[in-house]
This record gives sequence, structure tokens and C-alpha cells, in this order.
Amino acid sequence: MRILLSNDDGYFAPGLVCLAETLSKIAEVIVVAPERDRSGASNSLTLDRPLNLHKSHNGFYYVNGTPTDCVHLAVTGMLDVLPDMVISGINDGANMGDDTVYSGTVAAATEGFLLGIPSLAVSLVVASKENFHTASRVAADMVQHFMRKKFNGPVLLNINVPDIAYEQLQGIEVTRLGRRHKAEPVIKSTSPRGDIVYWIGPAGAAQDAGEGTDFYAVQHHRVSVTPLQLDLTQYGQLDTVKTWLD
Repeated sequence: MRILLSNDDGYFAPGLVCLAETLSKIAEVIVVAPERDRSGASNSLTLDRPLNLHKSHNGFYYVNGTPTDCVHLAVTGMLDVLPDMVISGINDGANMGDDTVYSGTVAAATEGFLLGIPSLAVSLVVASKENFHTASRVAADMVQHFMRKKFNGPVLLNINVPDIAYEQLQGIEVTRLGRRHKAEPVIKSTSPRGDIVYWIGPAGAAQDAGEGTDFYAVQHHRVSVTPLQLDLTQYGQLDTVKTWLD
């Protein structure tokens, strides 16, 4: 079993280190991750300059690009043998509901999926940052389940793990994405040079967080597993748009 690991927090992130250590016990692992924090990079590819690949002291490879760059580079040019699975994470924070649109963690897994490889995005819904080992054990459980019972085709799973001890988890729930309120306003401040600058505000609170959603599962100490798709077509409006254009 060969696993390609990536993330959006950078190759030095503790969640990635923990995940690599855990999965190395059950599979062959190679890490290709961004050289710095690229949270919120979504599915962006770097097309205006070449990418550099370096190897760190711990054996991890890092790229001066986005999470999507890392997986794309690894799968389409770097690796002699394709991985059996791509895993992105462990993200330092939730990727639930609307977060998935912006998430670099989900984007790295999405690139694996687009390239025909079963992929997982793993996030720790952080409160204390003390339970990366919980999320890594959940990821290992998923890998072992995959080895026993493979999907017929590529799959993209978004996994959110409560920030509690592994023994306190109340099971796993297959969920749909919830929804958040709109984001908080940008934060306006002044730079040391006297320029007006703006910081993007935090994500909004959960709006659609009822039973069956990822928010609800995590709130009740269950691991949320959401299968994702990439077809953005709004099928319900096809006829409406056709009529509008007549």
C-alpha cells in the first residue's frame, strides 16, 4: 500500500508529521507538501512560474506552490509508481460545510481524486490542538478499511475528527455538508508604514447544522465522513435558463 501525503499547513506542520508517523506503520508513505502555510488556497495551480522540489531533513519533500501543485507534481511527474491513495492533512482546524470551497486541505485530496486516485481529506476540529493522534488513528482506520474493502472507482472523502481522545469518540457518521452563516466582516487596520490593510475575517457560525450534517456529527463527538463530488452543474436550473434565453 503506497500513500501520498500532503496538506495546506506546510511540510513542517505537526498534524502532517503525526499523520506520517502513524501511517508509516501500515503503509509506504511519501510526503509532498507546500513549503509554507497555504491555507485557503483552494484548488489553485501555479501556472506563471516553475515549481521547485526540495527534500527536508526528515525525508519530506516540499514545493514552493499550492497543495494542488504538490499532488499534481507528485502524481504526474515525480513518482515512478502511482500511489494507491492520497491523504491530505491533518488540517489544523475544521473543514466542514462551506469551508470545503476554500480549503487547501480538501483541494489536495480533490486533485488526487481528479487524477483517478482514492483520496481522503482529514481535519481536526481544533479546540486544544492536543489530539492530532486521534485524527491520525482515524485516518489509519480508514486506510485499513480501504485495504480490506476497496471502492470500485475513485472516491473523495472529507473527514472531520472531534478534538477529543480516540477512546472518547462516539463512532463514525456518514454525513452531508452543512452550511455556515456568511463570513465575519474583514478586519481593517494600519500597517507600520501607515497603509490601510485588511485581514479576511473568520468563518461564520454554523447555520445548517442539523442532524445528518458534518457539524452535528462532530458536535456529538462522532467522526464525520462526507463523500464529495465535483459536478457543479445546477441541473434544476437547466430548463429555467433555456427558457430565459428563448
